[in-house]
Amino acid sequence: MSMVKEFKEFVSKGNVVDLAVGVIIGAAFGKIVSSLVDDIVMPPIGMVLGGVDFSKMAITLKEAAGDKPAVLIKYGQFINVVLTFLIVAFCIFILVKAVNIMRKKEAATPPPPAAPSKEEVLLTEIRDALRAK
Repeated sequence: MSMVKEFKEFVSKGNVVDLAVGVIIGAAFGKIVSSLVDDIVMPPIGMVLGGVDFSKMAITLKEAAGDKPAVLIKYGQFINVVLTFLIVAFCIFILVKAVNIMRKKEAATPPPPAAPSKEEVLLTEIRDALRAK
């Protein structure tokens, strides 16, 4: 099998397409959650803590000198990223939990019995006709 055919077969599988869609939606969801944390969650928390802006919180290791920027440990941005991660992780947990509940419900209900084949129907008719005589 040629490399091109193998690649086409790999890409055309449903799992690859599903993964690509998941990554794209995940990236968009990540931006939404980042905005939620940075623009909605953190300002009230900062206000409660006395007007602190977490995104500007940092420890200066070396002051700026000329055209060289200051060397900073930006722990405020780290706090924002950790909160973003926790929110995304919680949302994924809820989503997985919901999917697992739906799968359990599907597994709990047995599938309906299959309809008899044409041969079975014909044999049943023959049996009933023989009994009737």
